[in-house]
Amino acid sequence: MKLSHRFTTAFADRFTLLKAPGVDAPPAQRDPEVIETVSRMLSEIEHQGMDAIRRYASSLDGQSDGPVELGAAEVARSGDRLPKDLREAIELGAERTRRFAALQRAHLTDFEEELAPGLLVGQRYVPVGAVGAYLPAGRFPLTASAFMTVGVAKVAGVPTVVGCTPPQPDGRANDAVTYAAHVSGIDHLYVLGGVQALAAMAFGLLDRAPVDMIVGAGNAYVAEAKRQLFGTVAIDLLAGPSEVAVIADETADAEAVAADLLGQAEHGPTSPAALVTTSEQLGRDVIAAVERQLATLSTRDICGPAWRDHGSVVLVGSREDAVAVMDEFAPEHLEVHTAEDDWYHDALHNYGSLFLGHWSTVAYSDKGMAGTNHTLPTAGGAKHSAGLSVSRYLKPLTYQRVAREATPLLAEAVEVISASEGMSAHEATASLRLRTYAG
Repeated sequence: MKLSHRFTTAFADRFTLLKAPGVDAPPAQRDPEVIETVSRMLSEIEHQGMDAIRRYASSLDGQSDGPVELGAAEVARSGDRLPKDLREAIELGAERTRRFAALQRAHLTDFEEELAPGLLVGQRYVPVGAVGAYLPAGRFPLTASAFMTVGVAKVAGVPTVVGCTPPQPDGRANDAVTYAAHVSGIDHLYVLGGVQALAAMAFGLLDRAPVDMIVGAGNAYVAEAKRQLFGTVAIDLLAGPSEVAVIADETADAEAVAADLLGQAEHGPTSPAALVTTSEQLGRDVIAAVERQLATLSTRDICGPAWRDHGSVVLVGSREDAVAVMDEFAPEHLEVHTAEDDWYHDALHNYGSLFLGHWSTVAYSDKGMAGTNHTLPTAGGAKHSAGLSVSRYLKPLTYQRVAREATPLLAEAVEVISASEGMSAHEATASLRLRTYAG
């Protein structure tokens, strides 16, 4: 999330950098070593099957040769080992995410219309057959990922959703992640991590058919595996480091803005955090507040480098300039802390998800409490793509039904166009029907 050379040249007189990123490079570059490693692993797994899966599981995650699937009863019991408040929070997040997905699904309606006498056309939404969800559980287990991937897929009507989650140091699955998958409706869950997990789901190596789609976040190797597997399976999107951007004016609370910037910087040392403000005083207050708050955070070893190397504060002269800068950023998460939140809501067009007002914060969505999906486009992808939603699991299938009386209207025009293109076989399909109609 950075200002392009094209933009800085065209709009140089419309903004001032109060804090520039410490590095002049995209936060997530494709590492040739990662690409080569993933390519080799996928090739070996495709040709050697479970032997390669188990070899990588052993060398990378220290897994034994035991079964990788968790039994349904074991998955269900995972909640019994959780503190009551954590269990209740997971249940709440799963329920709210399902409710929002159900609202989305209700607005995706099948239809059929008569375009011309005898020509009926229509569309119906049909779920994909099987989805594989990767559920991260590294230094920061992303408990809510199951809500967004497993739960939303089940609301869409996907018959089979399988999940893979990497083992903890003790070889077991993370209980919170497992319980989140359970209450989200997972059908089968495997203790398997990394590239080998995605390959096992894509190639059908887990004692079941290959999945049709792979979804879920992960590290650079997981993201690269999704990129290379695209085509073999569908994917949700290619996401880089988590991003946050804030538009704020003089009415904003500098401490809250700083906290929200650091909240997303905590995802990793390459996570961008940007403030665009119409108030120089607010901008400088936020910079000072970030430095104060950093000293209090247990994760300052992550947040600090992210803010130093990928944090920015941009001063603009008007709300229109703020929108121009932010639509160029096209951030994954965008907060608006102003006296004119509704105006910004109408004016902004490029973002993954929008958080309006002082009382909104990205963390509410990250943890599943807001109901909206947190699997969102990064690195400018919001200029052309939206995030994961119930619609991603549904195929809008079109159909047509042609009656005899509509034949001249269609066939005569197809004959003309096909003849002009030199496509005689196409022309013949129309001519045959015209002769049948006439006879």
